[in-house]
Amino acid sequence: MDTHVHCFAGTADARFPYHKDGAYRPEKASTPEDLLNCMKQAGVDFTVIVHPEPYQDDHRYLEHCLDVGKGKLKGTCLFFAGRPNSIRDMTALVKRRPGQIVTLRIHAYAPERLPPFGKPELRELWKAASDLGLAIQLHFEPRYAPGFEPLIQEFSKTRVIIDHLGRPLQGTPEEHDRVVKWSRFENTVMKLSSIPATRTYPHRDVEPIIQTLVKAFGPDRLIYGGGWGEGSTGESYRASYERVRSLLSGLPASDQAKVLGDNAAKLFGFA
Repeated sequence: MDTHVHCFAGTADARFPYHKDGAYRPEKASTPEDLLNCMKQAGVDFTVIVHPEPYQDDHRYLEHCLDVGKGKLKGTCLFFAGRPNSIRDMTALVKRRPGQIVTLRIHAYAPERLPPFGKPELRELWKAASDLGLAIQLHFEPRYAPGFEPLIQEFSKTRVIIDHLGRPLQGTPEEHDRVVKWSRFENTVMKLSSIPATRTYPHRDVEPIIQTLVKAFGPDRLIYGGGWGEGSTGESYRASYERVRSLLSGLPASDQAKVLGDNAAKLFGFA
């Protein structure tokens, strides 16, 4: 299964407008119908739609996608600490979509849009998500890792998913090492997603990073996501899986299967 896709209605669909505060606005659509077709061709059974930033805390298109998915799709939600109605609206969404919303995603990469680290508002949102049975999904640059550590430790029963390898190429090796050491927290799960080409600016080879993460987190706390988007085909989607499988060639086939689907199926309630 795939734990990381974004769906967009595109700019031509007036039913699902982008939010005025969205960081970007994809013109072309990447629809759930396209996704399901690619899934069928590639042999992908289930997928988690990661609610993308252009919609901010408007989840209407996500709900549309879940309706189209008919049990094959689940979703993440995006709400912001300190906003008056975030906890209320998150609670309503989760109760309206029982079993379909699996994580709360929190971003920390744009300096002007950071969560309120160290303040009660972030803890309150984290706790509310935990009380609803959601995992916390963190998308951040490594330099912001220290701000999350107290909450990872305090809410030790709440699963924390680390997006995109912990963004190793957006930080120094020392900064990313702190993220790798989160493996000591048993509630953390590393997501192998947004894996760059073997040599990408700033010209650090990703393969040793993958091996470091495999060693630190082990096959039981790794999940995979990615490879689908606007213009994808069943063939290209499958090729993304096979590339990651090749990066996991040091693991036995049973452990590769855990990383490429079995772990996520259990974590997100597909199994």
